[in-house]
Amino acid sequence: MASPITQAIKQICEEKNLSYEAVLETVQTALAAAYRKDFGEKNQNVQVEFNPETGEMKVFDVKTVVEDVDLEAETVEWEKVKAEHDELIKKAEENGEPMPEPLAFKRFNPKTEWMIAEAKSEYPKAKLEEVIRRPLEIPTAFGRMAAQTAKQVIIQKLREAERDMVYQEFKGREGELLVGTVGRREGRLVLVDVGKATAVLPQEEQIEMECYNPGSKIKVYVLGVNLTQRGSEIRVSRTHPEMVKKIFATEIPEVASGSVEIKGIARDAGSRSKVAVLAKEENIDPIGSCIGQRGSRIQTIISELGGEKIDIIAFDENQEKYIANALSPAKVLSVNLHEESKSAMVQVAPDQYSLAIGRGGQNVHLASRLTGWQVMVEQVGVEAPIEEAAVVADTAPVEVVEPEVKEEAKSEETKNVE
Repeated sequence: MASPITQAIKQICEEKNLSYEAVLETVQTALAAAYRKDFGEKNQNVQVEFNPETGEMKVFDVKTVVEDVDLEAETVEWEKVKAEHDELIKKAEENGEPMPEPLAFKRFNPKTEWMIAEAKSEYPKAKLEEVIRRPLEIPTAFGRMAAQTAKQVIIQKLREAERDMVYQEFKGREGELLVGTVGRREGRLVLVDVGKATAVLPQEEQIEMECYNPGSKIKVYVLGVNLTQRGSEIRVSRTHPEMVKKIFATEIPEVASGSVEIKGIARDAGSRSKVAVLAKEENIDPIGSCIGQRGSRIQTIISELGGEKIDIIAFDENQEKYIANALSPAKVLSVNLHEESKSAMVQVAPDQYSLAIGRGGQNVHLASRLTGWQVMVEQVGVEAPIEEAAVVADTAPVEVVEPEVKEEAKSEETKNVE
């Protein structure tokens, strides 16, 4: 049967999800701190070996053997080097130059190092760079203050080990899609439970008009993982364009296998997204694969994104065709490219004009972001209202160009009025 100490260590391992070795190392560190508190000396590098089964504890002063050093000469040299370094720092601050590199001067450390002459007085076979563990005695039991010190060390080390474990687990998971449970709000932040850790969903990464009710399940995109004084901070997003790509790969087998490639995404989070797809195999319909039978696949994705509309666009190496496809659902008459200004003049019929622009210019705005071209839309065939304004995209300006009204038509119209 395991000893009570071993059982306690195993219980901590289960509660904190830590390894047995990590917890045992924490206990040994705490015992070393307690020994230094009651019996230790200034220049002792105390390490403890503890057997949880028997409760036996061994204490050592651990030092590395180094060459003999003239401490006085070393001190003089150190002060000289430090003065020169301080002067360099002062000049750098005055001239606004980069700071010099930190001092690389290595000094003798009596706490962790032992001069070979002194070491050989006790250990005649001592060699340079050898690590010597000198046993230390434990005169009596630890006092109350030493026990309190050990307790504080255990609590601190366990927190650090737990924080480091969470950091190591999530550090390599940037760009992944996680399923979490909405926890609570802290001001404008939403805390999401993602298993062993709590992720932070900042306000700028939240979808406007989307409700985050405690206990509800949501998918989030991992933006980054940082180690702070308060622990591991996992920043997640619901608005990142890559989140749409990850959900497509989850819900559509052809995307996951690489048979259908997502070439670009333009997203207005919470409202509408345009996704450009390309089939890598001739017998695959990329748009049909993404939509699914009776729209089953795309409806699942729309539900995951809180009702956000999604346009599936066929990618084309021909930029004119690609821009025309990007303005879907509008039907385009012609596309004229201007390479110098990276702009495209798109002509549409009058009944397709409002579709091409979209509500508030959203359709043409997303098409510009998706293709990377400055898209300008004009309708041909009838007069355009004079009061219509230009529509401008964020990444590429979008203009609505009105057709010129012919002078002859104006004159004829004037005659009819008269």
